[in-house]
Amino acid sequence: MAGEVGLPRDRKILVAVDESEESMHALSWCLENVLFCGDYKDTLILLYAIPPRAVYPTLDNTGHVFSSDFLGHDAESIIRMRLILLYRRLKECVKVETRIEHGDPRDVICEMAEKLHVDVVVMGSHGYGLIKRAFLGSVSNHCVQNVKCPVLVVKRPRPDDYRSK
Repeated sequence: MAGEVGLPRDRKILVAVDESEESMHALSWCLENVLFCGDYKDTLILLYAIPPRAVYPTLDNTGHVFSSDFLGHDAESIIRMRLILLYRRLKECVKVETRIEHGDPRDVICEMAEKLHVDVVVMGSHGYGLIKRAFLGSVSNHCVQNVKCPVLVVKRPRPDDYRSK
């Protein structure tokens, strides 16, 4: 039915994920409200952007120096495992791809959206206050301003949002 009213039947939906609850909420919201199952050929692309690490070497208890590159491989393995688990859970309903890219998440999300020709980007909002946003920058705001396709920012509901008035 959705294909009959002008919606594309073969959509690419990029969901930016990380270890935060906000990103998992955005993914869940996307699964419930954006994806079509059945006749449609939606492709869900789970994108995890690994931010650059500080260049400080660390010493282990034997005095050996480990660079941040070495430490990053372990974190990347954990991320891969999480994406594999998500992939297995989701693949029954929709085609799922996973991508792990290195770099500033703001730049990575914008670049991947363009490179992969996605129809929409879905991401969570961390809800940082004014001061944190000033220091860290808002990934979602950057993407809304720079990605050429629609960007859907999913805010996590606050507990008081469900209270009756």
